[in-house]
Amino acid sequence: MHLTPRQKEILDYLGRHIEKKGYAPTIEEIGEHFGLSSLAPVHKHLTNLQEKGLIKRQWNRSRALELVPTGVTVKAVEVPLMGRVAAGTPIEAVQSTETIFVPEDMLGRRETYVLQVKGDSMIEEQIRDGDYVIVEDRKQARDGEMVIALLDGENVTLKKIFREGAGRVRLQPANNRMKPIYVDQGDLRIQGVVIGVLRKY
Repeated sequence: MHLTPRQKEILDYLGRHIEKKGYAPTIEEIGEHFGLSSLAPVHKHLTNLQEKGLIKRQWNRSRALELVPTGVTVKAVEVPLMGRVAAGTPIEAVQSTETIFVPEDMLGRRETYVLQVKGDSMIEEQIRDGDYVIVEDRKQARDGEMVIALLDGENVTLKKIFREGAGRVRLQPANNRMKPIYVDQGDLRIQGVVIGVLRKY
């Protein structure tokens, strides 16, 4: 089961609060704990947790939140947040010393890292500006896979890869208003393959 980092944080907070005080926090207390000025995001996260079968809610009571025992624990693993990647015009790779927590079941088989998306060229793949893509560190990719491509040794872009023959590669956006990028195979280096997406609300 996939939980966003914030959903995992809220679920953990509910568990700690109930264990310590014997009752659930109010919506307002959850919002205050996470520094949210609006309660709408809290309601959205709780609705998502309820739809995933992890909590029960009674709408007519303020503290009517109950954790559902699942026997399944989702561990979050800290991975490097390596900077930003363009989902549009290629931009320079920005190195970062930050980290971000990713659900363990979303990790790749190889070394995994996260990049924040800048631009909207992959919007038709439900990847928006500001989202985080989970990247498996691979130097090879199959046609149609979404890759982090290094162009000319300095610019990084996020696109789907297709080999056109005669040493040419097409980097295809998922936005019908944008044109593909064509490059020679020798001018491109695959830095990783996208295996998941995280979004913070």
